[in-house]
Amino acid sequence: MAGLAESGSNPDVDLLYDINGLAKDAPPWFDRVMEFVGEYGLLFAIVLLVLWCWWSGRRREDEDAASSVAALVWAPLAAGIAVLVNVPIRGFVERPRPFLDHQGLEVLVSGKTDYSFVSDHATIVMAMAVGLFVANRRFGLVALVLAVFGGFIRVYMGVHYPTDVVGGFALGTAVALLLSPVAMALLTPVARAVERSPRLGWVVRAGGRSGGEGDAVIPGARSERAAGASERDLAA
Repeated sequence: MAGLAESGSNPDVDLLYDINGLAKDAPPWFDRVMEFVGEYGLLFAIVLLVLWCWWSGRRREDEDAASSVAALVWAPLAAGIAVLVNVPIRGFVERPRPFLDHQGLEVLVSGKTDYSFVSDHATIVMAMAVGLFVANRRFGLVALVLAVFGGFIRVYMGVHYPTDVVGGFALGTAVALLLSPVAMALLTPVARAVERSPRLGWVVRAGGRSGGEGDAVIPGARSERAAGASERDLAA
């Protein structure tokens, strides 16, 4: 991978110059906006989407609130795990930043001295977006669009090759999807325990703790107490 950066005659570098060339033609104020959005804005927007999804989802009494909250918790955890997985990848590939090997790039952020492949930003935003998509399709689609736009901005800023971004998207997606079953198996019981807590139940369900242990949580299911009462009515 590092060898690709040494030549300007490959599609990766050509696309880098094409996208980064837009920054040269843009006014300075627009580049400052893109710099902020690329560094902080889009990640903050996806975090807000996760919080919005949590706030709206916990208010729906007809859904399995504990499973929904567990899936939302997995989104940032997946991003953190994906970044940890990326640490040995970056050390193995050792790909320099594009502006170190190529002249004439418009670099909007200075001080980037770590390796380029895989992009941490692309990994984080895509892992969170895919995790959110697993929890909620509507919010997840918006997050996926933001994540793809964030990857574009990283190339626009001159701090990553396009393949750095694609690699980050692949890594974030793989971690969020492949580890999701294990994460849900571990997080859902924790969310159910929190839901039954008299003090922390509001985190999972807007109405606080959900009745007793016999109350149904799965949509469409009846509690054992209600089922017993129905049987006694029929017997009478």
